[in-house]
Amino acid sequence: MKSIIRILTFVLISFVLFLTACENILHSPTKNQTQSTVLLTEKTVIGAMLDSFNIAAANANYEQYFDFFADESTFIGTDATEVWNKQQFMTWAKPFFAKKKTWHFKSIDRHIYFGKDNSIAWFDELLDTQMKICRGSGVVEIINDKWKIKQYVLSMTIPNKLSDQITVLKAPIEDSLIQQLSSH
Repeated sequence: MKSIIRILTFVLISFVLFLTACENILHSPTKNQTQSTVLLTEKTVIGAMLDSFNIAAANANYEQYFDFFADESTFIGTDATEVWNKQQFMTWAKPFFAKKKTWHFKSIDRHIYFGKDNSIAWFDELLDTQMKICRGSGVVEIINDKWKIKQYVLSMTIPNKLSDQITVLKAPIEDSLIQQLSSH
């Protein structure tokens, strides 16, 4: 399985490098390129970047994984207390990467949207994870000609018919947090 992941990682990274080498074409539309063609190409680049981001985590590649984040970025995790800047998230994650006990997420449905000047995009995706389906969403920005994650939000999905049961399970933990945060 690890050899398959390594091969897929190599293929995906090679594809991203090829697209990066074509950077002038991607960021500067010619007469023959319409704006929608450029955005479609940029969606492909962002999608490949997000896939590589997930592969880096699955392979416990700490440096590569965190290189996908902008220096000024935020990670928001599934727990209400998990709101970290890049450095805080790196500190939290380092033991997991060191022990090779990281996460393996695979996008199963992804949507990407662009801001007016196309230098900022946001995405949402459903992920196949060890926690079953999760939602990843975030904002990416072109920084030094590369798409970088500015904000990433990971959420667990809860089927509506289970909401009442889940609320009962989490109430003892989150009631105290609600009181603590409301008192500020």
